[in-house]
Amino acid sequence: MRLLIAFTLISIINTQVLAQQRPYYTQYILNTFIINPAVAGIENYTDVKASHRRQWVGLDGAPVTTYLTIQSPLSKSTTGRETPTSFHPTGENPRGKQYWDDYKAADPHAGIGMTILNDKTGPLNRFSITAAYAYHLPLTQTMSLSAGLAAGVQNLRLNTSELYFGQNSGIDPAIAGTGTIHTWKADINAGLWLYSTNFFVGASAQNIIPEDFTFDKDTIKKENRRLVPHLSFTSGYRFLITEDINFLPSIMIKYLQSAVVSYDINAKWQYRDFLWVGASYRYKDGYAGMLGLNISNTFNISYSYDQTTSGLRTVSRGSHEIMLGLLLGNNYGDWCPRNVW
Repeated sequence: MRLLIAFTLISIINTQVLAQQRPYYTQYILNTFIINPAVAGIENYTDVKASHRRQWVGLDGAPVTTYLTIQSPLSKSTTGRETPTSFHPTGENPRGKQYWDDYKAADPHAGIGMTILNDKTGPLNRFSITAAYAYHLPLTQTMSLSAGLAAGVQNLRLNTSELYFGQNSGIDPAIAGTGTIHTWKADINAGLWLYSTNFFVGASAQNIIPEDFTFDKDTIKKENRRLVPHLSFTSGYRFLITEDINFLPSIMIKYLQSAVVSYDINAKWQYRDFLWVGASYRYKDGYAGMLGLNISNTFNISYSYDQTTSGLRTVSRGSHEIMLGLLLGNNYGDWCPRNVW
């Protein structure tokens, strides 16, 4: 019974992030592959990103999420060539009007990727590893559609030594001496991604196969804990404000099987191809500020800070997320992505 109470407390924490069983990311707008496998191989280089997020700093047992993603086209141009973003002509923006006027959809190609993720909330830990495959098909001269599928496994682990029921509560026989209890489940995700010169639209589903899970069949009934599908819909548009500044608004709508709907509104201002700032608003939950720098055509870094507007703001000092990116095999020498902006 105490183990059931512990899970109830964990569920209350999850409710503060709109009952999501998947981690929350502020910087998914920079790495859409983390939520949609259809993005795998979208650029002409191998994209590597590592992220670490500490949520609700100051609150014991708050979520800590770390991941590594790697995605690349299966076939790409190996011929080095200069593009407007592989050099910086004085007084000219390499991502100005002329660049977008000359934009062409990519040739048909496939992409692959991998995600390694660890998410810890209090005594509960989720580790997953998935592999992804996507295929990109041009629809017009400037518009492409990709579809992707990711499959792997996830390990759900409970560290019973971190459970505390009070000084005089005794030890629950269901967990006494168990140390760590864990279970393995499938992790299957799918997505679509439509992208062009000035817009993108994406749809993805995570935890496609609903699954029951339990750590102790005699203590927690299957209906008490269930992995449910998470659906996400994203869309964004690019405006060229001046020759040097792009304005990139976007939105993400998330839907859970339990009829929980949430949405994020994002805005990003990019100066040329190497510096950007952004802001995000999460409906009835919080807001965030973001800053990023493309240091070279090989390395980039970004940071975000979140502040919740929920009741947790009285005990939390906000959330911090940092992400490092590597562009490997970048034969075109681009300083920033061509198709994911």
